[in-house]
Amino acid sequence: MRELKDLVDVAREAAARAARFLRSTTPASTRHWIEKGPHDFVTEADRQAEALIADALVHAVPESRVVGEELSPTAAPVGDVVWVVDPLDGTTNFLHGYPQYAVSIGASVEGALRVGVVHDVTRDHVYWGASGLGAWEGDRRLQVSGLTEPRQALVGTGFPFKNLPLLRRYLDQFAAVMGATSGIRRAGAAALDLVDVAAGRLDCFWELTLAPWDVAAGVVLVREAGGVVTTLEGSPEVLQHGSIVAGNATLHRWLLDLVRAA
Repeated sequence: MRELKDLVDVAREAAARAARFLRSTTPASTRHWIEKGPHDFVTEADRQAEALIADALVHAVPESRVVGEELSPTAAPVGDVVWVVDPLDGTTNFLHGYPQYAVSIGASVEGALRVGVVHDVTRDHVYWGASGLGAWEGDRRLQVSGLTEPRQALVGTGFPFKNLPLLRRYLDQFAAVMGATSGIRRAGAAALDLVDVAAGRLDCFWELTLAPWDVAAGVVLVREAGGVVTTLEGSPEVLQHGSIVAGNATLHRWLLDLVRAA
């Protein structure tokens, strides 16, 4: 097995390559948007960014495999090193010029999620983490919030826009969280939401419908920053299509119980 820091460096360089491309790209006109599903768009920018990332990753680690949102979403996530890639998390934001989107690269090593890199494209900030090495932005180590009072908490969320039958359930959860905390924020890029949890800017976060590439890197960051991440059912196995709850140990448990009861 390669050293985890070596994999971090490979992922950072691949993410930076894609971020430079995205910053140089003018969002396509609406006639070039492709709707993969209800409210779910993709453009050639997503696909080109993923191709750049996959080329860089496999060139650096030839024995690795890439599971990516656009070009290889059904690839079997098996192998000693499996990269889980979202080349443009926050596509709708990107298309509208809303400055909240990122490149997200996670790595599973021998079946365990071990490495995460999130590159905030518009701010050009890079966040990385690896098992046992902590979570970092530059030379600043990330730490989840120490806040334990829900009434003081700022909570992140994502809407179930791809699965509207879940909306009624989600709105009940939203009402419960809103009534118990100091506020809720939804910015539209789950990778950056998880970065904000890892950095203590959000106290906790939940969403009902996310894919593995949405969360792989961010989960590593939150865990290495001292936080807890599970599905809504409480499972730590989050590399699947479904729900996620993240936060420090106290607020994760509180939010998990609250949204399950709602």
